Amino acid sequence: MSAHATVPPLRPPLVIYTGGTLGMVESDSGLVPGGDIEARLARALNALPAQRRAAIPEHEVLAFADPIDSSAATPREWQRLAREIAKRHREHAGIVVLHGTDTLAWTASSLAYQLQGLDRAVVVTGAMQPLETEGSDAADNVELALRFAVNPALQEVAIAFGGRLMRGVRGRKWQTRDARAFASPNYPLLGERVGDDAILYPGRGLARQQHGAPRFELPDYAPLAEGGMARLVLWPGVTARQVAAWLEDPALRGAMLEVWGGGNVPEDPGLLGVLTEASGEGKLLAAISQCPHGGIDIGHYAAGLGLRAAGVLSADDMTPEATLTKLVHLLAQPLTDEERRRRFLTPLVGER
Repeated sequence: MSAHATVPPLRPPLVIYTGGTLGMVESDSGLVPGGDIEARLARALNALPAQRRAAIPEHEVLAFADPIDSSAATPREWQRLAREIAKRHREHAGIVVLHGTDTLAWTASSLAYQLQGLDRAVVVTGAMQPLETEGSDAADNVELALRFAVNPALQEVAIAFGGRLMRGVRGRKWQTRDARAFASPNYPLLGERVGDDAILYPGRGLARQQHGAPRFELPDYAPLAEGGMARLVLWPGVTARQVAAWLEDPALRGAMLEVWGGGNVPEDPGLLGVLTEASGEGKLLAAISQCPHGGIDIGHYAAGLGLRAAGVLSADDMTPEATLTKLVHLLAQPLTDEERRRRFLTPLVGER
């Protein structure tokens, strides 16, 4: 490019529709993913109050040909979406992803790991009610997501929902019906709606921590999509045999263990032996607390010392969604066991 060449202006933010309640329509068997999303979305946004409508940036819409209920999403969908964003993000001022709420936090977390070093916003949102339902939250959420997506100070994957903006790897679905369905239990909000304004709070984002060109990591998740990862929640009376039934599966590459309190497990030599054997085989095991607030400190109590000895890694105060998607992301790459463990314990995108 010559010294006098000009950089073409960015196109408006891109809205990617993947499915979910926001775009669903009634059918004989209940709500199902609907089509014609661009026109339907335009009608819903045009029905907002004039002052808010004027603040919505022009945007383009890309609808996936096969929209799904997000409960059907797998790591393959995370991979497909990340690659689509990586291919298109340089052309647009920002990206908004319309997604079903059930697994929205999982997708947002996975996107954050795949799109490390983002120099603009990718904002994931959805709705508790379809666009055409009276009193739907869909238009409000999309409006908020679009306004944050064009803010150059936001340079990460975020979730916009119920008037609030939170880091993608820190958000969780917290309610089954409430319009403020998502929460960020262990990290402050990145921003929120205040009156008619979309306010981004300074000093909470990743912009200052990320320098240089995006360093996207887009490994193939397909080998892990069919039983390569497990989520094991301990309960009083859990036995070594039950845990072994999962961890001894030859297809399993890693597992997230949800333990008690600050990092406790039963003092059962058989159970700890199963964990030790799995770690020794190179399976990546990480522990989080079953408590939604706060983190774990493996070994603080005697009942947790066995986890450390078994080679189980501490996820600190990470969400279940951020923990499991990070395990998937690391296991999908050609890394040594030592390097995977090191990266898991290292904050990559503000997840811990």
